[in-house]
Amino acid sequence: MTDIFAKYAGLKSSFEALGQAAPRNPFGVVIERPLSATLGLIEGRETLLFGTNNYLGLSQSQAAAEAAIATVREEGVGTTGSRIANGTYALHRELERRLAETFRRRHCMVFSTGYQANLGSISALAGKDDILLLDADSHASIYDGSRLSHAQVIRFRHNDPDDLDRRLGRLKDHRGAKLIVVEGIYSMTGNIAPMREFAEVKKKHGAWLLADEAHSFGVLGDNGRGVAERDGCEDDIDFVVGTFSKSLGTVGGYCVSNHDGMELIRLCSRPYMFTASLPPEIIAATLASLTEMQARPELRVQLQANAKQLNEGLRAQGLHVSPHISPVVAVTLHDVNTAIAFWNRLLELGVYVNLSLPPATPDQNPLLRCSVMAAHTSDEISRAVAIFGQVAKEFEVN
Repeated sequence: MTDIFAKYAGLKSSFEALGQAAPRNPFGVVIERPLSATLGLIEGRETLLFGTNNYLGLSQSQAAAEAAIATVREEGVGTTGSRIANGTYALHRELERRLAETFRRRHCMVFSTGYQANLGSISALAGKDDILLLDADSHASIYDGSRLSHAQVIRFRHNDPDDLDRRLGRLKDHRGAKLIVVEGIYSMTGNIAPMREFAEVKKKHGAWLLADEAHSFGVLGDNGRGVAERDGCEDDIDFVVGTFSKSLGTVGGYCVSNHDGMELIRLCSRPYMFTASLPPEIIAATLASLTEMQARPELRVQLQANAKQLNEGLRAQGLHVSPHISPVVAVTLHDVNTAIAFWNRLLELGVYVNLSLPPATPDQNPLLRCSVMAAHTSDEISRAVAIFGQVAKEFEVN
């Protein structure tokens, strides 16, 4: 019998080598208990959390917790069905209405995860006769949605509107639709898209534009709608996709649009049609978090200040980070073994961050990916920066 796992021999070898090089598996860390938004118990130690994507600290929202508890008591713990069967409750429709209103759009679809929001939207919007133009650093969910669509995929250089313009220029005779997909804030590096420039290219060539604002919703813009709001080009974005698992602190995803054809997507998006809908308590918690996000714009102001402090602090330690100020602050290293050892030492000293290794990183360099929150105090950020500096000296990294 052929070994069904034989194709993963290389992965097994790399994973075993990783285990030999480090005292712990960096992809198997257990947060035994969150103590607050910014502190967790890991290996029995109080640890600063700088790798959670909990940008506004709302995973610990008391209002969201109370809304979830009350809804569980009233409506149970799950729907047991998909949105097109028995899985649409009044709460699901209310959240779609609220999100459409928030983004000033007519239509909204809520998905069970942010991953499925990209998978379900892209795969249904693009077909085999269409072309998808993707930023080279796009998230895995975007690439997976592209594969499911069977559309032709063309990649353009990261954050490069001129390269996109050139590639679209070569497609002027193509009869199918052309859908551009970009992200507001890129999840690995924290780079911010030049959204207005992409929108201008889109209009020039008669293409469509989908913006994944997963890491920028609740973060940028006067009302927290993301990079498109900040750049003043929202009317030129055809579809906005996002997630609840970042700024809103729950789980799920959405796609909003002004195009009436969006309602047809409910009838042909397989990840929407064949997945159980979000349980009612999650919808209730998300609604409460959305209300809190909108009622407390000071959270975005504090988040931006914290992002600036972390970015500039790490830079002052001689570490290489993106010039973009965003809540994702990634330290680029050049050696995998050093990155693994650096990550382990940070955890031993009480700072948890994400370790990202090639081939999952954009430029094939390992990253120590930090994410800062509005809930972090200035002292907590200073402590994390100081520990980074201590470890950088220990490993002679600069």
